Formats: sequence, structure tokens, C-alpha cells
Amino acid sequence: MDVTDLISKLTSGRYEFSQHAFVRAIERNISGQEVTEAGRCVEIVESYPDDKYSPSCLLLGFTKSGRPLHMQVCYTEEDMLKIITIYEPDVFLWLDYRMRRMP
Repeated sequence: MDVTDLISKLTSGRYEFSQHAFVRAIERNISGQEVTEAGRCVEIVESYPDDKYSPSCLLLGFTKSGRPLHMQVCYTEEDMLKIITIYEPDVFLWLDYRMRRMP
């Protein structure tokens, strides 16, 4: 997945939420504005080329207020981005939000 294309889709609104991600965004108080803000400068922290339905990746981005967001995304058949899940990474599970801590 090309990070430049991912940024373009996130900042131009060419994405959709899966039902799961939509529910999680509401539960976690993550707004569409925050998705756009975090999408301006995302980086791929994990790739899942053999994911269950289609290749996906885990992105890290920060909102204007500095809130870190992880978004797992994949492409749809319409060449849009689908947000599979979205959350604020737990500092006890992630090193610098980029690397999983070992148990």
C-alpha cells in the first residue's frame, strides 16, 4: 500500500467505515475530523498482505491536538479506503505507538 495514496484518500474523504469501525469510533469518541487530521501524516506501522478478506495495514497518525490514532485500513472494490477498525493505542501495549511491546 502506498502511503501517499492512503494520505490522499484519508484527507479527501475517500474512505468509509466498516460497521465495526463506525461503532468503535462512536464508543471511543473519535470524530471524522480527527480521522482527517490524523490522515494528513500517517505512517504504516504494520502490513497484513494476507489478511482474511483483502490486504490491509495498520496506520499511525496524530490529530492536531496530538491524539495518536491507529487505523487498520484496506481498499474497497471502488478504490476507496475502508477503515476496518480505529482506536487510540494503549501506551502499555505499544512502544512509541509504532511497535508492539513484548509480553
